Amino acid sequence: MEPTSPITLAVVSGGLSQPSSTRLLADRLTEAASVALARSGREVRVLMHELRPLATPISHHLLSGFPSPALGTALDEVGTADALIAVSPIFSASYSGLFKSFFDLLDPGVLADKPVLIGATGGTARHSLALEHALRPLFAYQHALVAPTAVFAASEDWGGTGDSHTGSLPGRIERAGGELAALTLAALANPRPADGPTLTPSALGFH
Repeated sequence: MEPTSPITLAVVSGGLSQPSSTRLLADRLTEAASVALARSGREVRVLMHELRPLATPISHHLLSGFPSPALGTALDEVGTADALIAVSPIFSASYSGLFKSFFDLLDPGVLADKPVLIGATGGTARHSLALEHALRPLFAYQHALVAPTAVFAASEDWGGTGDSHTGSLPGRIERAGGELAALTLAALANPRPADGPTLTPSALGFH
């Protein structure tokens, strides 16, 4: 990558409703990461993909093996982006089926060594553990570089002040965005050789 080329940041929002708190969280995370990345002096190009309009094409692709033009573009942009923000609503203690189906359609290996920030939304804070037992393993399986801080937003988090253990939602969003930016810049500066081992956050200085 040329030093002056834009950093591409793909965003996948799995919200099913309109308006969507999932999309709202995705937008906030994107803003935080973009601001942090821009401090490096590089231009940031955001590629936003909402899955709700792609629900039918995703289903057809699973059955036929052929993506629609819009779905093909989304899959290509997520696969080739420098970094990814992925946010899903939580249903029955896990990500949505639509969210999982989209990532099932990516070519094997395209998320390897890609910095990823995960987020989720749900009605109550009791769903927050889904980030660690569902979303993080999904991307770890793909050998992605998952940012240490994952962000969950329950209904009461919007406008709340948090507590001494979790902090406010804006504070968590800012921290997570900064971590994704740092991972992305480190990964771009230290690309893995084609035959080298998969990168890890600890190998890039994150513990």
